[in-house]
Amino acid sequence: MSVTIKTAHEIELMRESGHILEKVHDGLIPYIKPGMSTKELDKIGYDLILSYGCKPNFLNYNGFPGSFCISLNDEVVHGIPSDDKIIQEGDLVKIDAGLIYKGYHSDAARTYAVGEVSPDARLLMEVTKQCFFEGIKAARAGNHLNDISKAIGAHAAKFRFGIVRDLVGHGIGTHLHEDPEIPNFPQKRRGVKLLPGMTLAIEPMINLGRADVAWLDDDWTVVTMDGSLSAHYENTILITDGEPEILTLTK
Repeated sequence: MSVTIKTAHEIELMRESGHILEKVHDGLIPYIKPGMSTKELDKIGYDLILSYGCKPNFLNYNGFPGSFCISLNDEVVHGIPSDDKIIQEGDLVKIDAGLIYKGYHSDAARTYAVGEVSPDARLLMEVTKQCFFEGIKAARAGNHLNDISKAIGAHAAKFRFGIVRDLVGHGIGTHLHEDPEIPNFPQKRRGVKLLPGMTLAIEPMINLGRADVAWLDDDWTVVTMDGSLSAHYENTILITDGEPEILTLTK
């Protein structure tokens, strides 16, 4: 698969897919509270996606059993929704979601604090989110992919947080995962040149402790090796002739 340049019509479909996904994320916020199981949250999100006439693109993707990846605390990404995982006061809840609208994918992730969390946890959330925004400052036509990676990595490095290297962002369009891969840390090569019409899912995953991660026995859930907290923030963006457009964030 090569990097695809979307037509004006495709961009409109991607834009609508992204806007709907933002509404889905916003619709879940009232339910992210103590006592709610991640399985219940997944079902609410599934129903929301269907209510907009869309399909969840995570469900059954390579065998993934949920519509949403819901990861708690030291779980970095790909947490499987479960009746046994109950959200508690002080948790960091990462919700990674995507949907298909008229054949076009969107993908976005958010990290939520449930009630009072530690100052370190709050800082981790803020830094991870800002890593994304530092990255897209470099997401301009004429720059190269590594300009995004360097900007993300440089911001996280200021705080000495662990930048996850085993998982990266990606292109997106008629497939959930398209070329190119987008690391959150500097590369030796510049990578592809950014061109108007490219659509990318940029997703910093940052750990409070070391960068090392491991996969649990379910072959999906990724956790920090040292048990430290992790945060995740992602949006689908469009490369334009000027400032990049965030398709999954209209506020």
